[in-house]
Amino acid sequence: MPDDLLGRDDELHRVATLVRDARNGIAGALVVRGEAGIGKSALLAASTAALDGLGVVRTDGYEAESGIAYAGLHRLIGPWGTLVEGLASPYRTALRSVLGGRDGTAADRFLVGLGVLELLSAAARERPLVCVVDDVHWLDAETVAVLAFVARRLGAEAVALLMACRDDGRLDENFAGVPVLPLTGLDPAAGAQLLVASLDDGVDPLVVARVVRATGGNPLALVDLARELTTQELSESAVGEEPVPVGRHLEAHYLARVRQTSPAVQEWLLVAAAEATGTARLVSEACAGLGIDPRAADEAEELGLVALGATVRFRHPLVRSAAYGAAPGPDRRRAHRALSDAADACALPELAAWHASKATVGEDAAVADRLEAVADAAGARGGFVSRARVLGRAAELTPPGPSRDRRVVAAAEAAVAAGAAQVGATLLDGLPDARLPPVERARVTAVRVSLGLFTGDPDVLAHATSDLLAAAEQLRGIEPERERQALVRAFEYTLVAERSRRGVTLTELGRRLREGSAGSDDAAARVLRALGALVLDGTEDAVPALRRGLDALRTLEGPGVLPYASAGVALATALWDLAARTAWLDQVTQAARDAGSLQMVDTGLWISSLAELTGGTPRRAGQYVEQVRELRRAIGYDGEHVVNVAFLAWTDAPRTQVEAVAVAAGQAGYGGVESSGRAALAVRDLAQGHYRDAYVALRPLVDDPFLQVTPLQLPDFVEAAVRSGHDGEAVRHVGRVERIADATASPWARGVALRCRALVAPGTASTDLLDASAEALDEAGAVVEAARSRLLLGESLRRDRRRAEARARLRSALAFFEDAGAAAFAERARTELEATGEARGRGRAETPSLLTPREETVARLAARGETNAEIGATLFISANTVDYHLRKVFQKLGVSSRRQLRERFPDGTTV
Repeated sequence: MPDDLLGRDDELHRVATLVRDARNGIAGALVVRGEAGIGKSALLAASTAALDGLGVVRTDGYEAESGIAYAGLHRLIGPWGTLVEGLASPYRTALRSVLGGRDGTAADRFLVGLGVLELLSAAARERPLVCVVDDVHWLDAETVAVLAFVARRLGAEAVALLMACRDDGRLDENFAGVPVLPLTGLDPAAGAQLLVASLDDGVDPLVVARVVRATGGNPLALVDLARELTTQELSESAVGEEPVPVGRHLEAHYLARVRQTSPAVQEWLLVAAAEATGTARLVSEACAGLGIDPRAADEAEELGLVALGATVRFRHPLVRSAAYGAAPGPDRRRAHRALSDAADACALPELAAWHASKATVGEDAAVADRLEAVADAAGARGGFVSRARVLGRAAELTPPGPSRDRRVVAAAEAAVAAGAAQVGATLLDGLPDARLPPVERARVTAVRVSLGLFTGDPDVLAHATSDLLAAAEQLRGIEPERERQALVRAFEYTLVAERSRRGVTLTELGRRLREGSAGSDDAAARVLRALGALVLDGTEDAVPALRRGLDALRTLEGPGVLPYASAGVALATALWDLAARTAWLDQVTQAARDAGSLQMVDTGLWISSLAELTGGTPRRAGQYVEQVRELRRAIGYDGEHVVNVAFLAWTDAPRTQVEAVAVAAGQAGYGGVESSGRAALAVRDLAQGHYRDAYVALRPLVDDPFLQVTPLQLPDFVEAAVRSGHDGEAVRHVGRVERIADATASPWARGVALRCRALVAPGTASTDLLDASAEALDEAGAVVEAARSRLLLGESLRRDRRRAEARARLRSALAFFEDAGAAAFAERARTELEATGEARGRGRAETPSLLTPREETVARLAARGETNAEIGATLFISANTVDYHLRKVFQKLGVSSRRQLRERFPDGTTV
């Protein structure tokens, strides 16, 4: 065992266990963290040495590449280029993008992560694989994000991912959920053993103990102190009042050693220290350009300051720091200029621009242009964090004026695209809006609104619609496409804030939407006209425009649908068209997956979870919520914090909890979330017979109507009003629902209109109306709504003492409620059945109760006919992991084929 691993038995065992598991087909990941010199690299090297039968790949992070998007990933996966070509199309395209094999739409870094996951899985099929990544703190942000994603998603692959980094708080968020092995100093006994073994002469045990304590047991510090200080010097340091200044002492020592070398060696060391990637060829080319004697490299190695190979490795980071810090500023800039020229000669434009920026004092427009080109290349690969950083540096080098402002705005946009809200806010802090031209002011407004969404600023969300309308006004007549995008986003944020909106009325919004559509009849213009009609005219009069807008959306393809996700749902909902709404959401989510935009996949799934609670089923809403949780866990967020308050109301969650979450959402600026939660609680009140509570909850929403949302709440309000003695109000709103049904010709709207009419109809007239209502809702596919009509019909028949007929309707309703996950309504149906004289049943046994949430989701997707690869893409796991979960599903359910699985889940989702 190497001396610097003395006393590391537990740590070695943990890493060795991970490697052994990979050999046995069990995937795992581990981050080894600790200060410089603590032994991270030695631990990884010792744990992965001489691994017969395993493939081992290694890569390191380099400071000079920290701003080059996917530079680290390129080095890690580059050798598997042939395997990339065998991956599924989305993954192949994404990895080609980051490897520089094609131009086109930037790949989302998490789609790249899925591609890497599949690539590692493919590589591990040949033999188990161990990936070792050192100096992660120097990797570019995109590579770090991908490695963290892969580390969290490894499941059934024969892959071990071992990473080492210094203690760095910036990495904590990236590696949330990934096991960490903190590496601290050696214990006193091991530290003493290492120090004594490294000394040429004996030393007093008291001195040894004090030195070990003073160094914190840092192995490299102990070895270097033993080698660089005499026994007498060590004793003098140990008996003094002050602790041994390890870092300062060693750095001063290395600085002295550097200065003792020849001028040629000092120059060579400076160039090597400036070239942070350690690429020997670049160092050699730059030194040749500076006329440095090539023998200086060998002399530096003989002095024990560096180790030479394909890369130049300094003995310790402090050696590099000393070599670089010993040189005056002009000499450092001279070295960077030489390295920039060498990188240009080697066709490495990103490194060339980085070194050129390091060689620059003050402003330099030409270097700024080079950096902007690097930033554009990073953006084309989906490296938005790198793009933001590089553009920020380009802006610093740009003389004051429009070009600098434009680069700052572009850097802030890239930061927002990467989710780096604080970076974006900092970039905009020093930007004087007053001097910006209209287009740049509009872009800044859009960025600030996005930042408000990231940070959950209620004031920003409340004013987002008015701010985006102001941005659209600044773009009017200059950039029509950007203007329309701003208008669509203004409508989208109106849905987010609902009644919390400030600074603009719905009428003002509607007029501006119409104005934005003038002079054109393309898809975007027709959608804007449809949204304007929805806002200004109301559903009954807006139907023709709504249909034209929805038809226009259907003509869009690929990523073109993504900006209209919320708009399409609003139009389909306003038309009470369940099939169109479902098809549109499926199209949006698939387009987001194809484009690799996990942010939009998240949006599509989240909207689907909300939409399913009006016209759909709580069970499907819950499945969408679970998929959102899976996605956010994949990205690195706590999936358990995903709460759809309306879905929560449909479960047996305590009322106080649902109300508290709804109120908190409203206070945070999410008025739409708050109102959906209150409306869902009212539905639960209806199911439980608390009609007055439902009436009280719904009346404020009905009295202050909001776009396409309030009409969906009218049928519930009618039922609550009738049952709580407010017949006059109920009759008035029945007429509105019937007019909507006539205008839309929607079976969904017709079905609920018939039910509303039945509720206010005298005597036995309601029976036929409820029968017709259930049939219409069956036609629409509105499962829970149809069951509610059957429940009311069963109750009516029971009151008329037609018990046999009542039982048939109530049994049917109960079966649908149970399948749909509508627990409160199912309980009401059981109570009604019991009132007809039928013995109370225990309820249907749930197949999914045997399975974990992920297993259930995998099972349903498989039952729907999706392949393992398709399921993996949906759940952000590898096909191997899907296969692993399916084997467990088969075992738990006692099935042996997908055909039998389809029998357990007839339509893939039950209902």
